Amino acid sequence: MANHVQAKKRARQTVKKNQRNRYFRSTVRTAVKAVRAAVEKGEVAAAAEGLKTAVRNLDKAVTKGVLKRHTASRTISRLTVAVNRITAGK
Repeated sequence: MANHVQAKKRARQTVKKNQRNRYFRSTVRTAVKAVRAAVEKGEVAAAAEGLKTAVRNLDKAVTKGVLKRHTASRTISRLTVAVNRITAGK
């Protein structure tokens, strides 16, 4: 356990940041999973609505420093292509 005041403060900050990062990472994963499930089932409306949520969550995670910019961009691009593919098929 930390003995110095600054080390104790740093430990408290780490716990807070860890909880915040876990929350954002979890919401991103859930949103992406929902879009992929809708695409597999062929539900166009659910996939399009889920894509909006996923993009919003990914952008927010980048802003908070949880994800790198290119990682989020790549994920958004792949989801968009998948949704556009089933939209064109219907």
